[in-house]
Amino acid sequence: MIRPTFLIAEIEPPDGLSARKLVLETAKFNVLTAYSLEEALELVNKFPQVNAMVLHATICGSQCQNVIDDIRRRKPKLTLIVITPRHELRFENVDHHVSSYEPQELLDLARSLFGDPRELKSA
Repeated sequence: MIRPTFLIAEIEPPDGLSARKLVLETAKFNVLTAYSLEEALELVNKFPQVNAMVLHATICGSQCQNVIDDIRRRKPKLTLIVITPRHELRFENVDHHVSSYEPQELLDLARSLFGDPRELKSA
């Protein structure tokens, strides 16, 4: 089994790497990172092995639902996870919503969807 690959699309943090990226990589998931919507769409088209896209709502601004709908049209089977600062902020056509303040919530979801990469047997 190949390690699941996540594409994280979020605004570049001023102090370095995002906690989400570090948490997923430490848990042995493969992670691609995009710091703009254009880069995210380019990467998801360039790497068809991406299992899930983690989209931080702040990267979309007020057009988040339009961006989600566009991603769905391009990649209808891609697992789409949206991170929001408030749980009450919800979007349509999304598989999962998680809080931006709880990186563990994203990790727990990743493991429930794709298993635990630490348990993969070496070939």
